Amino acid sequence: MKLNRKLRMGMVGGGRGAFIGSVHRMAARLDGEIDLVAGCFSADPEKSKASGADLFLDPKRVYATYQEMAKAEAALPADQRIDFVSIVTRNNTHAAVAKTFLEAGFHVVCDKPLCFSLKEGLKLREVVKQSSKVFALTHNYTGYPMVKEARDWVRTGKLGQLTKIVVEYPQGYAISALEAGTISKIANWRMDPNVSGVSNCMGDIGTHAHNLARYITGLEVEEICAEMSTFIPGRLLDDDGNCLVRWSGGVKGILFASQISSGDENNINIRVWGTKGSLQWFQENPNELIWKKHDAPQQIHRRGNGYHCDAAKGAIRTPFAHPEGFIEAFANVYRSAATAIADSIEGRKAPKAGYDFPTIDDGLAGMAFIETSIKSGKAGAKWLKFPKY
Repeated sequence: MKLNRKLRMGMVGGGRGAFIGSVHRMAARLDGEIDLVAGCFSADPEKSKASGADLFLDPKRVYATYQEMAKAEAALPADQRIDFVSIVTRNNTHAAVAKTFLEAGFHVVCDKPLCFSLKEGLKLREVVKQSSKVFALTHNYTGYPMVKEARDWVRTGKLGQLTKIVVEYPQGYAISALEAGTISKIANWRMDPNVSGVSNCMGDIGTHAHNLARYITGLEVEEICAEMSTFIPGRLLDDDGNCLVRWSGGVKGILFASQISSGDENNINIRVWGTKGSLQWFQENPNELIWKKHDAPQQIHRRGNGYHCDAAKGAIRTPFAHPEGFIEAFANVYRSAATAIADSIEGRKAPKAGYDFPTIDDGLAGMAFIETSIKSGKAGAKWLKFPKY
């Protein structure tokens, strides 16, 4: 980031007891380029105030509502107000919060999924365009160095012509609801269609799998045939899904996401096959990228070595043999967004290659994936064309 000061960050959501809020704060601070200076940390004003105190913020800059925050921050002198806001609220509030801050003149970093519905997301894209502000979406798995290396392999033709993609995101945390007869707090709101949207599992983790495949291969979904299931009684949304996918260029694929895969943690992984070879990457072993050919031994490429592409090298913070992981990948998204924000503040043009973080368009692709998968499942696993967005 080329700026003679740190960026000033505000946050909406992420108060006491919120896991993802603390993750965003750690990631934003990791490179020493961003300071958290203001926030509305909860819809409950008292909880927001208490959360701000936990973070040692000036009480005058801890707000009761996000609307109050946007207005008050915009009224501050340019050398004091926030540069951008990080949105870590529930799905049904993303668009409204983002719109408020964009229209108040602030850049935005937003947790995924983009918003409540594709229709809502399309309207938000227009606000982003009109604002000319940076909008980054934290699909954090794109931040891993070996994911960037995998993307380079595809771009440079190492795999040859792509033929098949299998991407998976099995979790097992929700199975405890069957065993104990209770549903955890995180499951409650994600299973509420008025808050989460049309999907739980596909909206929460399936969209990560979809984004990972798009990022590495550069391909777009053309058609989906999906089967959605709800294994835990009383739930209103899916907790398991299986998709057959037809990607652009004639590539075939399988995508599944599940929160009832007993024994799995966050086992998102991807395998991509081509006419010259194939790659494998597993998030629970993120520092390795596996290369396979039909006529040669399997190779394991490890993060931190000099043989990687520039994008992978640029995402590495520690020397080889020192593992990196989840927070660092998240931080790479923040660092790329910070570079774009700094360029905007200084009036610099974006580089020809652009910036390496998920955008509003990636978010719209995710919303289209979620809604098409659910529609296909409700239609009895019918093949559906991917909508234009």
